[in-house]
Amino acid sequence: MRKIVRLAVPLLSFLILGAQMPAKPPADPYVWLEDVQGKKQLDWVKAQNQASLPALKADPRYKGNYDSILSVLDASDRIPYASLRAGMAYNFWQDAKNPKGVWRRTSLADYQKPSPKWDVLLDVDALAKAEKENWVYKGAECAPGQTRCLISLSRGGGDAVVVREFDIPSRKWITDGFNLKEAKSDVSWVDDNSVLFGTDFGKGSLTTSGYPRIVKHWTRGTPIAKAPVVYEGKLTDVAASGFVMRPKQGPYAMVVRSPSFFENEYFVLDLLAGKGGKARKLKLPLTAVVQGMIDGALIATLRADFGGFKKGSLIAFREGTPSQLILDPGPRASIESVAVGRDRVYAAVTKNVIGQIHVFTTNGKGWSNAVLPLPGAGTPEISSVDIYGTAALFGFESYLIPPTLYYDAGNNKPKAIKSLPARFDAKNMVTKQFEAISKDGTKVPYFVTRPKTMKGPAPAILYGYGGFEVSLTPSYSANFGRLWVGKGGVYVVANIRGGGEFGPAWHDAALKRNRQRAYDDFAAVAEDLAKRKLTTPKQLGIMGGSNGGLLVSTVMVQRPELFGAVVCQVPLIDMIAYTHIGAGASWIGEYGDPAIAKERDYILSYSPYQNVKKGVQYPSVFFVTATSDDRVTPVHARKMAARMKEQGHDVLFYENTDGGHSAAADHKQSAEMWGLSFVYLAQTLGLK
Repeated sequence: MRKIVRLAVPLLSFLILGAQMPAKPPADPYVWLEDVQGKKQLDWVKAQNQASLPALKADPRYKGNYDSILSVLDASDRIPYASLRAGMAYNFWQDAKNPKGVWRRTSLADYQKPSPKWDVLLDVDALAKAEKENWVYKGAECAPGQTRCLISLSRGGGDAVVVREFDIPSRKWITDGFNLKEAKSDVSWVDDNSVLFGTDFGKGSLTTSGYPRIVKHWTRGTPIAKAPVVYEGKLTDVAASGFVMRPKQGPYAMVVRSPSFFENEYFVLDLLAGKGGKARKLKLPLTAVVQGMIDGALIATLRADFGGFKKGSLIAFREGTPSQLILDPGPRASIESVAVGRDRVYAAVTKNVIGQIHVFTTNGKGWSNAVLPLPGAGTPEISSVDIYGTAALFGFESYLIPPTLYYDAGNNKPKAIKSLPARFDAKNMVTKQFEAISKDGTKVPYFVTRPKTMKGPAPAILYGYGGFEVSLTPSYSANFGRLWVGKGGVYVVANIRGGGEFGPAWHDAALKRNRQRAYDDFAAVAEDLAKRKLTTPKQLGIMGGSNGGLLVSTVMVQRPELFGAVVCQVPLIDMIAYTHIGAGASWIGEYGDPAIAKERDYILSYSPYQNVKKGVQYPSVFFVTATSDDRVTPVHARKMAARMKEQGHDVLFYENTDGGHSAAADHKQSAEMWGLSFVYLAQTLGLK
């Protein structure tokens, strides 16, 4: 099944019914920058870019960084990761020849060969040129018959997409097919001739978070206006969407309503040919997340205790019979991801942030548990599972070991079929895991990758996220390996609260009014690095994006003495206004609602935009954002940069026009963004 989208960072407004409005805040002198596409605002952006970029690009290291990153991104020996469907492997590929990319496929047998023969289905570069549109590919979902697919295309890389139906045999668009205008739509095939979908139907059809709240069943040949409504959520929900699982027994259509970011209600749809069925609510808790279906059982993870099962567990739910425990990962452990195939359930499970892949099968009475023989001391991941067959793909990597892709035919005997060549010389590097003690006594793990022969403190980059139950597990980075550790620097990743490294409890510990714990954890890691003499405050740079951008801007304001440089990417920063910027209303479940006085008080206590002050010695900061980011939007970075510059602080600012929330739509834009970031850090922290 498709993963439920968890969109992290700002949206629509203070339209929460019954909310107590706070006293009118002081006038915001930079509210005018919230007009994302305004001419005056874009002129301001252009002036900031012109003030910041020349000094960075004039550094000889920039060109070297840019070329190094681009060569890795465009390399022909990259692993072509694939989605498996009905014995075929589908891949989206970008390189120097195809910067916007090609969508292609090959047979599963051919995919396992060193050099598969790819059949190009869609050339996005050619399409963009022919239609004179800045198309960015955002994914494809194919019908059960595998001849028709729904392609999502974004203008510039934002979350809003145009959905078009594509015919694979003819390589043509179906002009009278299941096509949707630009919006934050959601669509899923029921069968080859009907879909469940939600989109912008006009006034009142979207939630206050900006996502669909109405689900319709659309049958081929029927005008979209005639598609019957099968479910309608509330205006104050985050979203409602339909999805279809395909176990052996046949398709199973459902609707998920998300009243908040971390709550879900599930409904079964009884769909008749050409007609919408009634939505029947399942007796699952709001904190359950359905992952798929097997042998008549819904497979779900739990974000809270339920029916005798502990928070963080994996269960099998059947209507009318007691649920079964599949796995309780235990303390200091987490179920990171789950994929459900035709006859088995896969779960990536970490203990102390080191992972394994578990495989579960059932005889209807109980569940067996096996562990795949993959390498240890790193991150194994479930890459793709063919819901129409038994094949599955798994990956493994660590900070110093390049990714390897494994193929399993359904016999729990994965074999390595593709490996990424080393992008840097790791033989003189080492990764170690340490623990810092946070302000409240909690032990916070973190990983340090550095040169083996390093003596004394060195320039270091500390990376963090700490939100939305997102875990930072060991991963291979050519950028950090080549451009930082390979040049004598230290790379640190902090597993602070707010993330999912130890399951839902680790996340919930820093939720809403307890947000400060995440910032205390990050500061504790910074202090511990200095105590271990791995770096010094003047040599320590911090980096984070999205919620991680909120993290680094907050600790910069709270603990400026701990850091020498800050790279703040596509951030949230104005937390008093965040609910009416971009997709912000959808994150009230994470941060709280500033329209409610008590919640506003604790948000105001840390919100960087309201707490940054003139006369304080803050570290230098480099803001990176994108005009086309319609999730967080560039508003936060713009306003914070403007305020800090007015206060006389050392600020650099870069806003790319394309790229959406990733701030880069192609490899050249990625090379530019990261090339600038590493030059800035090298200049500021003294890396030679």
